[in-house]
Parts: sequence; C-alpha cells; structure tokens
Amino acid sequence: MYLATAYGRFGTPMAAYVDDMGGPMTKYEISYLVQWLQSQVETEPYTHDYGLISGDIELGKVVYAEHCASCHGRAGEGGTGTALGNPAMLSLTTDKFIRHAIEYGRDSTEMVAFGEILSAKEIDGVTAFLRSRSTGWTLEKPVLRPLPEAGDYVLNPNSPKAKFDLKDNLYVMAADLLKALQDMKRIVVLDTRSLSRWQIYNIEGSIPIPYYADFGDIGDFLKDMPDDGTMIVTYCECPRSAARRVNEMIREHGFENTAVLWEGIGGWVSLGYPVFRGESDGKVEIAELD
Repeated sequence: MYLATAYGRFGTPMAAYVDDMGGPMTKYEISYLVQWLQSQVETEPYTHDYGLISGDIELGKVVYAEHCASCHGRAGEGGTGTALGNPAMLSLTTDKFIRHAIEYGRDSTEMVAFGEILSAKEIDGVTAFLRSRSTGWTLEKPVLRPLPEAGDYVLNPNSPKAKFDLKDNLYVMAADLLKALQDMKRIVVLDTRSLSRWQIYNIEGSIPIPYYADFGDIGDFLKDMPDDGTMIVTYCECPRSAARRVNEMIREHGFENTAVLWEGIGGWVSLGYPVFRGESDGKVEIAELD
C-alpha cells in the first residue's frame, strides 16, 4: 500500500504522491496515511514473522518464467500484475509476505492463489528467486522533464483566441479543444493531475498545476497568466472534479474566460486524441531470465 501510494501504479490512474516524484506528501505522511487506512480494516492484519525463506533459486526462475512472467513481466516490469522488479518493493517487503501472496493470492486483485498449483518447494523457490533479483532487476530512475516557464504558458501566442460554446457555461468538449489546438488558436491548457502523471503523459503544451497545490499561493502562479481574455482550459482524470476545483480558484481570481475539459484526459485518450509522452514511463530495463 505504501509503495502504490508513494510511487503510483503505472498503467493505472494511480499517480505517485511522494514528494520526490512531484507529489504533495512526504514519506512520513504516506506512512501515517497507510497506518490510518490499516486501522480502518476490521480484519486481523497479516502478522507472520520476518524470517527469510530458503529456496532453490534456479527452480524459482523456471517457475517464475512459466507461471508469473505473463502477468508480472519477464523482468518484473509489471503488466496485469504488480511490478516485482522494484528495488524499493523488494527491500520493504518480507520474504514471508511474498510467499504468503504467492500461496494465497491477494484479495480484490487478479493475483490468484498458487497454493494448489505449485508445490511448497516451488513457492519457496519463486520467493528466493524474487529476493535474489532485488539487485538484478534495475528500475529506471524516472527522467523528470523541466517544468514549463512562464513564457511558455500561452500556446500559439500570436494567433486568434480560442472560443468555445461551453456546456453549462463551463465545460468544453474534447473534439472542440482538439480542433482549437489543431487550428493553432491562442489558448492556455492546465493539467491539474498529480505532477507525476503530467510527467508520464499529457496534452501537449499543457502546464501542470496539481489540484493539491497550495492555492493560497495560486496568485503567484496566475500573475503569469494572460489577463486579456485568453481561454484557459483545465483538465484532470477523474474526469473533471479536480479540474473544476482549480477552475473555480482561477475564476475567483478574476479570470472569467475559463473552461473544464468535459471528458477528462481519460476520455481524450479513449477518443484517440494525441498525448505527449514523457521521457520515462516507469518501465524497467529488461533483463533476461536465463
């Protein structure tokens, strides 16, 4: 739970929330949050001891390739299943927990129980194999792109301003925003998701202003926004709650020509509209199993 909150889950809407990934929370705050969430669960927590599991690593490598790689990736890079080739995960997760997850599966996930599929020796082997790969699978360090500077906030600054027929006087449809961008209209596009999500993919030319930003200081950010009626569009992934919150803050500061992307970026992508991908998407370096 800690790792998913801190570093997100690639391939899902779950963003990274730890500060060194651009998020708003420190590692201590995430730890406190996880402890609180666990306190809300009425079932007994997992309490196995922290002992190491002895197993046949070579056998585990074979079993992993046959039964695990299709979901977790040949090099633990993840897919349907969690990215196991994650040094942080392997350093913070005990052998007992890994073995328990293999044998009994994980509730509310696609991780099935292998207790009746694999022998105890094979489960021990996979556990030992995963532990042995903690330094053999190298997770790429995310390459964070520099944040846009104030001079880059306005797209197509020398063009006519974008104009939209807004739904409920607030929402712009994805097709209309796409056309404005293709027609090189003057516009500002703000990505209100976690900064880590903007780093992975975004509507090209968008400026990150996470919904969790300190809105007491938003005036400092908005001083670099054009005050000549240039359309400002906000978007998020939920599909519009966070974007609407930021939009309201912007309007409270006197900017009236604003809109929220109705479909959110999820709808934008599902429509086949283009996104700009970051330099790193969190995938790991592929290492051969043999």
